[in-house]
Amino acid sequence: MTTPAVELVGIGKRFGAVVANDGVDLTLRRGSVHAVMGENGAGKSTLMSILYGLYRPDTGHILRDGRRVEFASPLDAIAERLGMVHQHFKLFDSMTVAENVVLGQEPRRSGRLRRSLLDRAAASARVTELAGRYGLAVDPGARVGTLPAGARQRVEILKALHREAEVLILDEPTAVLTPGEVRSLFAVIRRAADDGATVVLVTHKIHEVLDVSDEVTVLRDGVVTAHVRTADTTAAALVTAMTGRDVVPAQNTGRGEPGEPVLEVEHLAVSDGERTLVGDVSLTVRRGEIVGIAGVSGNGQHDLVATLLGTHRAAAGSIRIAGVDVTDASVRERRALGVAAIPEDRRGEGTAITMSVAENLALGHHRTPPIGASSGRRRGLLSGRAMRARAQELIADFDIRTASEQLPVGSLSGGNAQKLVVARELAHEAPLLIAEQPTQGVDIGAIEAIHRRLIGYRDDGHGVLLVSHEISELLALADRILVMLGGRVVAEFARSDATPENIGAAMSGADQAVRA
Repeated sequence: MTTPAVELVGIGKRFGAVVANDGVDLTLRRGSVHAVMGENGAGKSTLMSILYGLYRPDTGHILRDGRRVEFASPLDAIAERLGMVHQHFKLFDSMTVAENVVLGQEPRRSGRLRRSLLDRAAASARVTELAGRYGLAVDPGARVGTLPAGARQRVEILKALHREAEVLILDEPTAVLTPGEVRSLFAVIRRAADDGATVVLVTHKIHEVLDVSDEVTVLRDGVVTAHVRTADTTAAALVTAMTGRDVVPAQNTGRGEPGEPVLEVEHLAVSDGERTLVGDVSLTVRRGEIVGIAGVSGNGQHDLVATLLGTHRAAAGSIRIAGVDVTDASVRERRALGVAAIPEDRRGEGTAITMSVAENLALGHHRTPPIGASSGRRRGLLSGRAMRARAQELIADFDIRTASEQLPVGSLSGGNAQKLVVARELAHEAPLLIAEQPTQGVDIGAIEAIHRRLIGYRDDGHGVLLVSHEISELLALADRILVMLGGRVVAEFARSDATPENIGAAMSGADQAVRA
């Protein structure tokens, strides 16, 4: 047998009292795609950070081609031909594709006085050659800031390939891609593996693991609970290895009839002064229904949500919440009328990471009893006892895994931080819930829990506007699905008519091309 490309042996890592990895072994073979799965907080991100030199292990060691190596930083990992494509792209928007790809290893012009100058022609030729070899369609001269998410990801992969990475780590690589872009990415992954590269796929999407990987390693609570050949396992077995239990996906059964409108948007337009971000959007959400919005990231969904919540101003059109015109109302006024919001960025917008779990669960409830006093001598004061009691109740009800409600939110895993936001917002019992990417980066157990909560909220007579990049999520939950492209609603599907194919075609503009 050939020596594995990389072996992680007995890796252990602690952060204070928290054990992130406990004696983890991982063998990565040449010419294979190895998936690493686990719930949020299972230890997979820590393990990959150790492999890429971002953390140093407390115990255990790494072998590269059978040699023991130590990575004090990512530069050491890169020197050993490891590359990593992060979930949140690390590109310079003002630079071209070619400039981003060769950054740090730029070809220089010849001549003593010109050696400090980038040889743009050579950089462009290198990118074109790599793109052609791996089927990564890019324009070397395009500014990265103008590119859609799928193209940016191709640039990130080209960066790693330019550095001649033999081990390629992909962290949640399909989070913002259309179905067509996912298929293209998987073709690239297989081509790289067939050329002898080792690809590590970190994901929580089981169907992707079954589609593209050769081997799977599952982590739970910092230890390996399964290591199998993909051909020898099933989705149910992987779920059990990840969660320790059977998980039954939530499904919208289409109960009841929608009631009166809780959100009415007519001919809404949003601009940043130079560009139209949202153009002539009209939609209605009624009590007792979930209205989904599909679209590739950057097509106006986030700007639409920000305008509905009052953090962006409308350039034209109107917004009514529970029959009241709020087009020019403040965020606080809109919330008071009955709006709850699960933001896309749970760290930056949804939580205050240095504040405690209890304090975060009190946000938005702090002006009303029993937590806050709105009048009298105690006006403006908070009840610590009521805050702790509310936190303990929601922590138990939503299975938020934290050692104490007094710990800072920054100590929670991503999935538990998301459950905290969902718990806090649903506790408002607001007529309208706006949920933007509510399960992005969340593991299968947390996804199932959040989906059930959203369906239950709808069934209790509330209206939900669900914005998601995940077509499967929209198909599972939404009663109607709108598709946004270029800041406009370009298609609408009833639940009975929606399929991954027609939604994906609308997201990419392919259906418009066919009609034209």
